[in-house]
Order: sequence, then structure tokens, then C-alpha cells
Amino acid sequence: MLSRRSLVAAGLALAILPFGLRKAHATDDVFGAEIVLPEKTIVYLQGTGTWDSAYETLVEAIKTVHEYIDRRGLKPDGDAMMIFTGADDAGFDYRAAVPVMGPFDNPPQGDIAVGTSPTGKAYKFVHRGPYDAMENLYEAITNFFDEKNLTPGDVFIERYVTDPRTTPEDELVIEVIFPVREAASEAPETPKPPETQPKPSEPAPKPQ
Repeated sequence: MLSRRSLVAAGLALAILPFGLRKAHATDDVFGAEIVLPEKTIVYLQGTGTWDSAYETLVEAIKTVHEYIDRRGLKPDGDAMMIFTGADDAGFDYRAAVPVMGPFDNPPQGDIAVGTSPTGKAYKFVHRGPYDAMENLYEAITNFFDEKNLTPGDVFIERYVTDPRTTPEDELVIEVIFPVREAASEAPETPKPPETQPKPSEPAPKPQ
């Protein structure tokens, strides 16, 4: 998936972002919709993968997280997602995550962990169809960020509106979400040194 690799190399990569539970396909297809990501508790599996087997990796990772959630009797609070935290031409680092309802007692040990989702301003893009057909979408996202002069954050997310464990691959609905860095506020005007300040006007003489 060369476009995804080039997107990362161009600096458009590298969060998460869960939303409330929705019905399958109930997603807005507006390209580049601006959203605000709320903070949620997530259970996640951290790992690495290669682009050639990315889909198989994400399906197995999400299965592992759901199996843990089922064993603990936890209730999901949104759709599963992959949070991409790093990438290069060979592969990627990820957190396969499912948001859950808190509070969370007795957190897991080992590869499964508990954390919070990324928050803040982000842009959402929707893909429908096979996972391997996402190249054009990522290329369009790259152009979108260039044209808008936006700076992505340190992660990007694929949120699975349809469950990849049970959905035929050609029926997938995936939201690709890019958190962005907020533009730095303008610096306040630097006060002029005293010698450059205008002198106060002399008071008018009193009439005799």
C-alpha cells in the first residue's frame, strides 16, 4: 500500500478516536469532515505489522482485544479501531483498541493494556469496500492536508464502523481519522522600549 507509506513519509501520519456506538453503515461520508474527539477509556493490544498483511494483522488483534473484554464481562462503548503510532516502508506500529465503559478495576497485565483515547480536533474520511482498495483515499487525504495547510498530529486512526471480524471485506465501512495540531496562537505585540514611546504632550498653560 504505497500511498499509505508515502503519506507517512510525507509527515501525514501518526490517535484515536472512538465515537459512540452506531449501527453499521450509519456514518457521514462527507470528505474531510471536521470533528472533535472525546476522551474515552480503551482496552488495547500494542504490536507491529507489515503492510503486506495489514488486514490480517488488524483482524487478529481486534479479536484478541474483544476476547479479553468478553472474559472480563466489560461492555464496549464504541467501535473497534487501529491507532497507528509509527510507520515506515517496511511496516507500522499500532494499538488495536476497543472503547469500554468505565470505571476500570484490576487492569490487565502483559500485552493487553488500558488507556485513554486521543482527544481534540480531527478530520474524518470514509472508505467503503475492500481494505486493500484504500490507497486512493490516503492519496486524497494527503492532497487535502496539503491544500488546507494543516499539520497532522502524532497518530492516525482507522475506526471500523462495520466489524472486520464478521463483515465480508468488500462490505467494510472504515472511518480514517487524522487528529491535527492546533495552530499556535499569535504572539502578543512586543512593547516598544521606553525611548521609542511617544512623549506625553505638555499640559496647556492656564489662562491668566
